[in-house]
Amino acid sequence: MVDEFLAIGISKKLCLVGFCFGGGKVIDVLARDQGAYFGIGVSFYGTRIDPSVASDIKVPVLFISGDNDPLCPVNVLENIEKSIGRGSRLVTFKGRGHGFAHRPQSAEEDEDAEKAFMIMRNWLNDGLVALTK
Repeated sequence: MVDEFLAIGISKKLCLVGFCFGGGKVIDVLARDQGAYFGIGVSFYGTRIDPSVASDIKVPVLFISGDNDPLCPVNVLENIEKSIGRGSRLVTFKGRGHGFAHRPQSAEEDEDAEKAFMIMRNWLNDGLVALTK
């Protein structure tokens, strides 16, 4: 699939995106990938993240989480973001809990979900699409 994307000029690399458990798996996969196929990553409120592999990641990761998420503590994400470096970024949403972006429970959460997806869209554009221009 990477060859197909390269052939049509979409991007030189792919992005790996995950939510919840998948958000935690983003870290594991990127650590093993070593930048071979994936150019950036996005982890929405990742759970069961192994912080010990973060320093093996060779690409920037965008972390999106609520500051009121017991399954994805912000202090853990801050440490992982620093360990990865490489332009990684943590965006937290005040008062939001686990799953706010894909299961909004109020109009306010829906607004924050839209903001979170726009931040991800811009991250993808800047990290993948803009590199091909």
